[in-house]
Amino acid sequence: MSAEVEDRIAELAGAQHGVLTRAEALAAGLTPAMVEWRLQSRRFRLLHRGVYLTLPFPLPHTREMAAVLASGPGALLSHESAARLSWPIGTAPVGPVDVDVAVAGHRGRRPGIRGHRVGVLAEDERDLKEGIPTTAPARTLLDLASITGARELEQALARAEREGSTTPEALYALLARHRAHPGARALRALLGAAAGPALTRSEAEARFLALVREAGLPAPECNVRIGRYEVDFLWRALAVVVEVDGYRYHSSRLRFEGDRRKDADLVAGGLTVLHLSWRQITEEAMATAVRLGLALARARERGSA
Repeated sequence: MSAEVEDRIAELAGAQHGVLTRAEALAAGLTPAMVEWRLQSRRFRLLHRGVYLTLPFPLPHTREMAAVLASGPGALLSHESAARLSWPIGTAPVGPVDVDVAVAGHRGRRPGIRGHRVGVLAEDERDLKEGIPTTAPARTLLDLASITGARELEQALARAEREGSTTPEALYALLARHRAHPGARALRALLGAAAGPALTRSEAEARFLALVREAGLPAPECNVRIGRYEVDFLWRALAVVVEVDGYRYHSSRLRFEGDRRKDADLVAGGLTVLHLSWRQITEEAMATAVRLGLALARARERGSA
């Protein structure tokens, strides 16, 4: 075999996370017999029908690239798989790869791939990330809203907005286009929540504790149980609690009322409760530090009176 054919195969597979389709291998200059020999000698490893790994081991995004290539022309990484590629959330993927497949090009069920039949997506609903055809951020969030919980959706939306990969305007425009989409209601409710999307719990804790350190304030205890409630931050000696509202889903009236009941019970128990949003922590850090410092000072004065 010529070095030119080998170079074409290496270049193509290198741009696709080590993955090559049978059609691409034949177009590069291999014969069907050569492809079969490479499979038998394990120079190629079969990932899906007609889709091969050309490396001794998979790369971080090999399975996603292979799933898209196996799903036919126009297929896009979608739903949770696209969200994980764009904004790492939750644990490492262990289930099937989510792929949006146009109805006309659907190739049926394939092991390891969860196909979602869709119509032809508009150009602004398509994207390319890490060389993998994927749904655009706004479309990814809409799809994600149909299969995930409120907290996971909020985390993804928060990261997307903070990284500038989408805007509320783009999301509302997409919702107007896809009013009947199964994720439309949940995404619209989250966008309309008064507090807006915010930090994940771990991010909120890290940002808040950094703010406390930079302001020279005493460090609080984190995630403390008080009676039947868990509070985010507690200054036990001063009886002050801070709750970070941003990583909760506030569109539910039941959840809102539950939070207010919790506040009332904590205040009745002698605690001062402050609520901070992610915007106050990240965009109004100085004013927030001053407000918190004053609250702690007043609590210290009450304790010494």
